[in-house]
Amino acid sequence: MKNFKNIFFFFLLGQIIVFGQNATMDWKTFETSFAKDFQRLYISELRISYIDNLELIQSRRNVDKQEKVLLHYQKALQAIDTKALTKAEKLDYALASYEINLHLERVALEKQWLELKPRRIPKDGLKYVPMGKEWYVYFLKKWVDVKATPEAIFQFGLSEINRAKKAMKAIEEASGLDSVAFQKYINDARFFHTDVSSIQQGFETYKKAILPNLIGYFPKVHQLPDVKIEEGKNEMYAQVPAYYNEFERTFYYNFFDKPFNKRQVAWIYMHEAVPGHHYQIQYEAQLEKTPIQQLFSYNGYREGWAAYVEELIYEFGPETTKYDALGKWEWDIIRSVRVAMDVGLNYYDWSDEKALEFWQQHIQGKDDIARREINRMKQWPAQVITYKYGANQILQWKAALEATLPNEKEFPWLAFHTKILQNGALPFSVLDAEVFGN
Repeated sequence: MKNFKNIFFFFLLGQIIVFGQNATMDWKTFETSFAKDFQRLYISELRISYIDNLELIQSRRNVDKQEKVLLHYQKALQAIDTKALTKAEKLDYALASYEINLHLERVALEKQWLELKPRRIPKDGLKYVPMGKEWYVYFLKKWVDVKATPEAIFQFGLSEINRAKKAMKAIEEASGLDSVAFQKYINDARFFHTDVSSIQQGFETYKKAILPNLIGYFPKVHQLPDVKIEEGKNEMYAQVPAYYNEFERTFYYNFFDKPFNKRQVAWIYMHEAVPGHHYQIQYEAQLEKTPIQQLFSYNGYREGWAAYVEELIYEFGPETTKYDALGKWEWDIIRSVRVAMDVGLNYYDWSDEKALEFWQQHIQGKDDIARREINRMKQWPAQVITYKYGANQILQWKAALEATLPNEKEFPWLAFHTKILQNGALPFSVLDAEVFGN
């Protein structure tokens, strides 16, 4: 198999030399050739663990071959007359350019890494890894978007912490209780499920109640396959309140050793099921994708969409109370704190102790979650940022559209959501430029 790959690479490079003699390549030829040749490079997909990503780096010979192929197609793109492209082709052009440039950044890093890599990859975090900061900058671009920088993301995290605190404070003040009485009230036993059957019933009831509210505001929301709801039994996922399995069309809620907060039902269902992960993934599954779109997937888009729909709990949630919204913000502040902590741990060389102190400044009584999340961020750098970054991008588009509407005009929810969903998962900067025209 190894010899076959080498023979193929020499054949491929020979084809590239022939193509390179042509001044231009028409779009259809580019699309077909690029899709085939990219697949034949055997580039590993992004893994969630930095250790896995570094261990999967290929030999210098193969990395050099990847670079030659990518440079060829980068040059071919530059020769294409974009004015002659349709709107759909321009989107694919932008996507191909995005991926080629980002892969060339990866190749440059891998060439340096192969000169410096240690015998064993340190397993305690990127700050102990040669070129750790450079790798973090790349992982941030790969997980989040090419426009994301550590400095900007850190400041974004701080601003989102303040946003979550203000929202939670407003709910507390609206209750008419002082801080001590409010905390005592929301932690009363009445706000917690203590058995699986009541949790299941809570989700099933919410599922039936919310769907009618979504029809006419989310495309095809009532026409896609149904979502199943089950108790999670996999202890590997015990650290999260719930998760979605797209192959089983099922979202699982976790109930292992602690009472289940009733305030989690609304936002978890919206995030994991409808109109969150289940809805978005099933909607995307019925799209006809181009050869270039089929090459790539973007978890940042998926997590961003699912976090965005949580923000709509008042607009579409059935009989939503301020305490349902509080449940969303109780988890949102954890996400927001993680954004800044992720940069601190992986880019600013924070110790675990400094990260815990930062957490304690903003979140009290959840140090067990903090320690778990610190370990997660050190092993899975940049991944936790996807939720907040993606939701914020969509909220910015929503705010920009709202600013253009006359006061009496209702927000065009269906058109807005269709615009975001109609091409499937894409990088946010590509969506911003090609779909929203910014």
